[in-house]
Amino acid sequence: MFTSKILKNTANHFKNVPAYLHNTGPRSLTALPKLMGQEYDAPSMKTNCPGPKSKELLTRYEKTNRNIGHVQFFVDLEASRGNYVVDVDGNRMLDLFTQISSLPLGYNHPAILEAMQDPSNLVTIANRPALGVHLPNGYTEKLEEIMMPIAPKGLDYVQTMMCGSCSNENAVKQVFLWYRRTKRGGAEVTQEEMDTCMVNEAPGSPQYTFMSFNGSFHGRTVGCLSLTHSKMIHKLDVPAMDWPMAPFPSLKYPLDMHTAENRAEEDRCLAEVQRLIDEYGEKGRDVAGMIVEPIQAEGGDNHATPYFFQGLRNICTQNGVGMIVDEVQTGGGCTGTIFACDQWGLDNPPDLVTFSKKLAMAGYFYKKEFTPDMGYRVFNTWMGEPSKMILLEAILKTITQENLLENVKVTGKVILDGLNELQDAYPHVFSKARGNGTFIALDCVDNQKATLISSLLKNEGVNLGLCGSRTLRFRPALIFKPFHAEILLDALDKVAKDMN
Repeated sequence: MFTSKILKNTANHFKNVPAYLHNTGPRSLTALPKLMGQEYDAPSMKTNCPGPKSKELLTRYEKTNRNIGHVQFFVDLEASRGNYVVDVDGNRMLDLFTQISSLPLGYNHPAILEAMQDPSNLVTIANRPALGVHLPNGYTEKLEEIMMPIAPKGLDYVQTMMCGSCSNENAVKQVFLWYRRTKRGGAEVTQEEMDTCMVNEAPGSPQYTFMSFNGSFHGRTVGCLSLTHSKMIHKLDVPAMDWPMAPFPSLKYPLDMHTAENRAEEDRCLAEVQRLIDEYGEKGRDVAGMIVEPIQAEGGDNHATPYFFQGLRNICTQNGVGMIVDEVQTGGGCTGTIFACDQWGLDNPPDLVTFSKKLAMAGYFYKKEFTPDMGYRVFNTWMGEPSKMILLEAILKTITQENLLENVKVTGKVILDGLNELQDAYPHVFSKARGNGTFIALDCVDNQKATLISSLLKNEGVNLGLCGSRTLRFRPALIFKPFHAEILLDALDKVAKDMN
């Protein structure tokens, strides 16, 4: 077994796993449906993936929705458990894609299902309130007890939203409102501003800009697409705003062997950020804010060091620019802390931090000075989903009870050590193993090889995703253990060996 020299003490890891994650002693689940049973021991493939039933359902689906080019297979959610996704053909795969990095506790976790079946929660689930105008009783307490304890230090307010894209969209808007109010200097809004904003002209629609980074991904709404620079397919044919795009560092790995080179690269990028702020300011198109990911996920899992983000924070402060950290993908514990920016050692925190995916509830935390000055300026029908707060409460309790942040660090090291061994063994296939916690990636020699490996891995019983132009991305649940890592690494070893 390839990973035997990495995992010398698998049994010690295994014995600390709750009973519902293996077959050595199930807890009592008599009050819950059968889908809350034990996790499976290993992958099991009955057909290639996608199998005949998935293909048949895809043909049927196409009759009602022609937008099917990205569908991979159909899932049997009832049969899926823990770290394993089961498709409609009965194929059981170890899942490192987890519904696009959105299942912190895997499939059908008892804590989640118990919370959703609690009779006291059914009214909240059944009656979806319009949170902007009619708040349900108890919602304030939920925000105080569930959301605020995980807020990044210095961010004392939270705005819930529907998804990652609309969280980023509204966070950007909130920065524009703050910036314009600051520039107005306390003066009243003029009639000219009110009139010209209605026809998309200055001064009511000021010519401010927003900075993002090469390789970034912030969502597929039209506004967010002007900040997204990761793949052509996201942006083609959609008009975009002329906003500055700064370079994101292109680091060499392993990081501890290229310290000087990486510092020079980050300094180069920081200098370019300042140059672009100056350039757009001179054109009368102020940079009101910037948005940055701790790890550029969709763009290829591009990393930067805390030094770079500290530099960005200083530039924003010195230039009066609002700083948004997009933690839609990195938030929720997958880097070993609830938010990746918690690891940067900032004296002055970001102004807003957006979240979604693994935290179930979407939205953003923000500083007091970024509060909108009038009602209805940041608003939509639902402004979040109280039922997702029920999920988040169960998720956070489980993270604490099962010490899952520590598990992420331990398991992440096992995966990364194994990937480093694989790239040493197969340099013609793999390179640039990198990661933080279990937020991990591995490059292939080209896009064709990455796509082929992803397909072959499915047939070996391992489901993972791609990002960037040639990168395998690993996004396991927080409950992913070292013995699961052994299964993953063995499958990668087999696939790579067959490519010799």
